[in-house]
Amino acid sequence: QVQLVESGGGLVPAGGSLRLSCAASGRTFSAYSMGWFRQAPGKEREFVGAITWSTWNPGTTYYADSVKGRFTISGDNAKNTVYLRMNSLKPEDTAVYYCAAKYGSSSIAERDYNYWGQGTQVTVAA
Repeated sequence: QVQLVESGGGLVPAGGSLRLSCAASGRTFSAYSMGWFRQAPGKEREFVGAITWSTWNPGTTYYADSVKGRFTISGDNAKNTVYLRMNSLKPEDTAVYYCAAKYGSSSIAERDYNYWGQGTQVTVAA
C-alpha cells in the first residue's frame, strides 16, 4: 500500500503562486509515476500533470495544455515527495487538487492511478 498526503493549498490572488506537496509513504517501487489532478465545483476531475521516475529515467514530466508554462512538477525521490509549483494562477485554477500514484509510466487517465491523496483546496481570487 502507498499512502499519499497533500499539503500547501490555500487562498491566493490571481497572478499569485502556490506550491503543493505530496508526501508518499508505504511500499515503493523502482519505477512509478505521480500525477496531479484537480476537480473544480460541478466539473469532472481533470489531469494537471505527472512525473515519472525510474532508475533509468528520473524526472520526466507531462502537463495539461491549460497549465503548461505556468505549473511545474518536481520531486525529491529521497523524501518520496512530489511538488506542484503553480505560478500565474487564474480564478479558473480554483479546484481541489489531488495527487495520485501508479506503477510504471505516467498516464493522463485517472483510472490508471492506484493510490490517491485526500486532496487540498486551492482558491484563486479574482
